[in-house]
Amino acid sequence: MFENLSEKLEKAFKVLKGQGSISEINVAQTMKEIRKALLAADVDFKTAKQFTASVKEKALGQQVLTAVEPGQLLTKIMRDELAELMGSSKSEINLDGNPTVILIAGLQGSGKTTFTGKLALHLKTKLNKKPLLVACDVYRPAAIDQLGVLGEQVGVEVYKEVENKNPVEIAQNAIKHAKTTNHNVVIVDTAGRLAIDEQMMNEIAAVKSAINPNEILFVVDSMTGQDAVNTAKAFNEKLNFDGVVLTKLDGDTRGGAALTIRSVVDKPIKFIGTSEKMDGLDVFHPDRMASRILGMGDVISLVERAQQQFDEDEARKMQKKIAKNQFGFDDFLKQIQQIKKMGNMKDLMGMIPGMGKALKGVDIDDDAFKGIEAMIKSMTLEERSNPKILNGSRRKRIANGSGTSIQEVNQLIKQFGQMGKMMKMMQGGGAKQMMQMMKNRGGMPGM
Repeated sequence: MFENLSEKLEKAFKVLKGQGSISEINVAQTMKEIRKALLAADVDFKTAKQFTASVKEKALGQQVLTAVEPGQLLTKIMRDELAELMGSSKSEINLDGNPTVILIAGLQGSGKTTFTGKLALHLKTKLNKKPLLVACDVYRPAAIDQLGVLGEQVGVEVYKEVENKNPVEIAQNAIKHAKTTNHNVVIVDTAGRLAIDEQMMNEIAAVKSAINPNEILFVVDSMTGQDAVNTAKAFNEKLNFDGVVLTKLDGDTRGGAALTIRSVVDKPIKFIGTSEKMDGLDVFHPDRMASRILGMGDVISLVERAQQQFDEDEARKMQKKIAKNQFGFDDFLKQIQQIKKMGNMKDLMGMIPGMGKALKGVDIDDDAFKGIEAMIKSMTLEERSNPKILNGSRRKRIANGSGTSIQEVNQLIKQFGQMGKMMKMMQGGGAKQMMQMMKNRGGMPGM
C-alpha cells in the first residue's frame, strides 16, 4: 500500500539526516524532493505545491529540541499535514432513516458492486444491521447475477426485478419491500459506465431524486490516480455525494487519489478496500493512513482487527494451557485461523512499525501459513498434543506427508518450542510471534 510513495518520502527525509538544525536551505531541499514524490504519486501540482508550502512554513517555525533530530521533527509535521490533507479524522456513515437508504455510484470497473457486498457484510457483522441489497444495474451483463452471488456469500438478501429495466421503479419497490421485511438498511447498486456520459448522470440523478437516500457513496478505483479525482468532481457536481470509497488499495496504488480527493471535492473518504475478500473493507482513518505512508505502521488498526477475532472464552482456555505447558499444535492451528481471518497477510505485517520497509519486494500471499498447516495436519493427534515425542522417523513421515523437507519440519518444531516459552512468559496471545515466525520461514514450499 503506497510503497513507492513511502520509499520516495524516506529518501526525501535523508536530506535532513545528520543535520543539527532545521534551516531554510535544508528544508527547501527536502520540500523539493517531497514535491517530486507527490507528483510521481499522481497528486495534482496545485495540491502538492500547497502541501509542501504548509509543511515548510510549520517546519521553519519549530525549535528543534535536543532530544529530537530535524528529520524526526519534519516526519511528525508531515504526518499531521498528510492526515489533514486526507480529512484529519474518520467520517462516520449516516445510518439515520427507517430504513436507511444508501446509494452507491461509480464508473464500471471501479469495484462498485463488490464494495456493495462488502458494505452489507460490514453493516451486518460490525453494526448489527439487517441490510437489503438492491440490483439496479440493468445494463451490464451478469451484474444482477454478480450481486446475487455476493449476497449469498455474505448472507444478505438481494432484491431484483430481472425483467424490469427501470432502475427508479426497482429502487422504489425495493424500499417498500424492505419495510415489510424489517430490513433496516437498503443498499442500492446502480449502473456504471466506462466513461462519464449524460445518460448515466441523468439516470442516477433520477434514482437519487426518487428515493431520497440518507447516504450517497462514490466508489473510485484508487489505481486510476488523478483520473479518479476528475471523475469524482463530475459525479459530485451532479449528485453532491456524501463520501468516497477507495477500492483496490492492495494493488499498485500510487496514492494520488487518496491524497488529493478530499481537497478537490471537499468530501471525506469513508471506506477503503484492502483486499478482494468480502471482509477486505476498512473504515478510513486519515491519521492512521498518514502513519503508514511514512513507514510508521498502524498498530491501532492491527489491534482492532485482532479484537474482532478475539474469543474471550477461548482465550481463557488458551491461557490455562500455556500456564500448564499444555499448548500444542492443535492450539497453534486455531491461532493461525484467527490470524488468517484478520485479512491480507502482507497488509497486516505492514501495520507493524518498520515492517513496511523490511517487506519491500517480499511476496507474502494469503496462503502464507499453508506449509505450516500442512505439516501440522500430517501429525497424529498424539504428536500434536505432545511435540516432545517427535523423533527422527516421525519427522521424516511428517515431511513426506506435507510435501516439505525434514529441515523445515525441524525448523517448525524448534520455533514452536521457542514461541511456547515466550507465550508462557507473556501469558497472552502469540499472534505477533506467529507472524514473525511466518516471516522468518520465508520461501517455504506452499507459502
